[in-house]
Amino acid sequence: MILAGDIGGTKTRLGIFSADRGPDDPVVRQTYPSQEFAGLEDIVRAFLKKHGLSAERASFGVAGPIKQNRAQITNLPWIIDGDRLQRETGIGRVALLNDLEAMAHAVPHLDESMLVTINQGVPVPECTKALVAPGTGLGEVFLTWDGHGRYRPNSSEGGHTEFGPRTELQMELLAYLLEKYDHVSYERVCAGVGIPNLYAFLRDTGKHPEPEALARDLAEAEDQTPVIVRAGLERPEENPICVAVLELFTEILGAEAGNLALKVSCYGGMYIGGGIPPRMPEYIRSPRFLEAFRAKGRLSPMVADMPIHLVTHRDTALMGAACHALGL
Repeated sequence: MILAGDIGGTKTRLGIFSADRGPDDPVVRQTYPSQEFAGLEDIVRAFLKKHGLSAERASFGVAGPIKQNRAQITNLPWIIDGDRLQRETGIGRVALLNDLEAMAHAVPHLDESMLVTINQGVPVPECTKALVAPGTGLGEVFLTWDGHGRYRPNSSEGGHTEFGPRTELQMELLAYLLEKYDHVSYERVCAGVGIPNLYAFLRDTGKHPEPEALARDLAEAEDQTPVIVRAGLERPEENPICVAVLELFTEILGAEAGNLALKVSCYGGMYIGGGIPPRMPEYIRSPRFLEAFRAKGRLSPMVADMPIHLVTHRDTALMGAACHALGL
């Protein structure tokens, strides 16, 4: 029996898993509001006590950088120390993973029910796979075959590389954002933190008028991103500016996924995950995304053959943490 967790600033998801049932069929699973607890130790103890269970080892995907099995959680006043957690909970071994690394551990174990195939391509066995995951930030990771029957995740900070515009509109976007930021990364234009930047650009440059009702909603919102995304998806006729945001986001995401595909030669497949793309599958499946992915000049035929999958599984980070703890 192993314990796996997906630890975020808002929610903490925990699950007990067994080797017999595998990483996507927990014995028990529960979600806790992170901010109501002083630390992860309290949540783990409450979870194990409630269900009368114990775990031989545990792996946690954590929204924050990991150093020497310790992590400072983004948007929480927590410091998680894996060794201290091990001592205080009696778990045999505790490992902390970056949340995107945890998601990557799940990628080789995703089946057809957890994916929507965007491009069938020609998958090559034992070749590199890659994951691009726009959530609050833009995560990028790739997996390489170790020669002994397993894929191994390789972390990166590719989401912080400089945004490279492809069209006249994107060049205007870059010029607009350079007036605000010293460094305009892909995360500034292709993640939850970047969607308000796209909206402000289209509004402030007069590309699209701002509906009055939407302006009021945005003024009252603590986080503008879900307001913009919902308006574009649920009320497109009333909010053409939000539709334009989603179209621009899709083009940039497709281009950056194609950039990563070139850099790591992911003939094993490109996976699009994170919190945002599964909410807008009609955009990710559109020619707009594929054309941007494949527009790589002389190397366009190379990326055209790469399989592309949209990850629709909602608990990929928890599943990946379970894969890690189970040694899969």
